[in-house]
Order: sequence, then C-alpha cells, then structure tokens
Amino acid sequence: MMKTALRTAFVPLMAISLSGCAGMGLQQVLQAPTFQVDGSQQAQLRLLAPSFDRPAGGAAVRLYARVGNPNPVGLTLTRLVGQLQLQGNNAARVDFPLGVALQAGGETMVPIDIAIDFNDLPGLANVARNALTGQPINYSLNGTVGVDAGLLGQPSFGPMTLLTGELRATR
Repeated sequence: MMKTALRTAFVPLMAISLSGCAGMGLQQVLQAPTFQVDGSQQAQLRLLAPSFDRPAGGAAVRLYARVGNPNPVGLTLTRLVGQLQLQGNNAARVDFPLGVALQAGGETMVPIDIAIDFNDLPGLANVARNALTGQPINYSLNGTVGVDAGLLGQPSFGPMTLLTGELRATR
C-alpha cells in the first residue's frame, strides 16, 4: 500500500519537475563539456611546402584536447565551430562535425587537426618565423560546441575559449 502511494505521488512530482526543466532551457539543465590541453601529448605545427593547391605553402596543426562530460548522462560531442588564433592573429576557421561519445562523468582525448593556407594569412609572418627557428607559437582555439543529449535534445554551448597553449614546429 505504501509503495503504491509513493509511486502515485512520484509520477506527478516528476512531471512537474520535468516541465520546469523544459522552461529553463537545456543549457541550464546540462553543463557544457570541458576542454583542457592534453598534457601527455605536445601540440604540433607542421609546415607544408608550396604546392599547386597551396602556392604560398601552409601548415597543419594538431591539438590534443582532453574533453570531459560533467553531466550525469552520456553525451555525444557533435560539432565544434570556431576560430584558431596563432600569436593573437586569426589563422583558420574551424568547423568540424565530430561524433565523439562522452560517458557520464567521463573524459576522452580528442585530436583536432586544422589546415592553414598561408595565402589567406598575410598577418602570420611572425608565426612562420617562429616555426622555422623552433620558437614556441602561442595558440588559442575559441568556439561553440554542440552536443546530442538523446531525449534531452541537442544544445550548443559557447562561444567560449576551448584551448590555449603553445605549439612548436615539427620536422
């Protein structure tokens, strides 16, 4: 008898609390995934020789992010849209469809590959100079991330600074 009374009271209370959540918006119910530089791997910049597709040459950047899910439910990281800055200058637009599963309360390492065409970047002479001389290059990845939370929807978070750090040219 007591179990039936508890169930009967629980269902309306749950419905009221869920309807209150719907009015608040998913971004107030779910927390944004967290991004940190993965300290176990060094961010890399590789210079690319001039080619038919890239007459001025270019660079390939690989960043390693440790992405965490602070929520009590699993999420799928579906999209990252933003801007990579090198030495404070816009270097590349970033727009990735992802599909990275994030377990509830868990974290995973995600490599982020970004291509830079030097034709589009006249303000990055100091980046090229630092790369050629082996000096560190400061970077910042800023943007918005989208997640798929199943029945809870598909919210976006940001804009926010996702990663900052230093990278060096590799040969």
